[in-house]
Amino acid sequence: MCLLAGYESLRRPPFVIPASSVFGPAPVGISSYEAGCRLVAGCIPFRYRSAGDDSDTSGKIVEVLMINSTSGPGLLFPKGGWDNDETVEEAAVREAIEEAGVRGDLKDLIGHYDFKSKTPQDKICPDGSCRAAMFALFVNEELKSWPEQDIRQRTWVTIPEAVECCRHPWMRDALVNGFLKWQGHNMLED
Repeated sequence: MCLLAGYESLRRPPFVIPASSVFGPAPVGISSYEAGCRLVAGCIPFRYRSAGDDSDTSGKIVEVLMINSTSGPGLLFPKGGWDNDETVEEAAVREAIEEAGVRGDLKDLIGHYDFKSKTPQDKICPDGSCRAAMFALFVNEELKSWPEQDIRQRTWVTIPEAVECCRHPWMRDALVNGFLKWQGHNMLED
């Protein structure tokens, strides 16, 4: 279990071990670790859709973009390892491009979420502990091609649909207790 309340630095974590020393050659930089946790960055991509004339709701409907899991049922938000040669914000944007094929305006950090990875563990993180920094990402471009398009499908869903089909409880928590609170606060400021 991660013992830190939050990242000490959003630039570079203090405890970095080259992934190559644990897993063999790392395909994308050097993975970041802190206090026995693998550091992960991700985002909840979102857009606004008009409610339309046939709706009781005036204004806009928020939709979030989710991707399929490659290891089972349910949908996910883009996330992945944070390399030590990039900021956590850069890692979140990179994961959105690689996994979901979207670009946009990275908004605020909505929270840190601890979870256990089901992928093979390593010496630094034997129990699979991970800590994800999740951001809101306002999507302004959907790419026609992207790195993981052959293994990922992307789907725009409403918030209630996302809550229902989200594969991981920690991602559901990020949506409900992170993104929705952030969005509600920002709607009040507009």
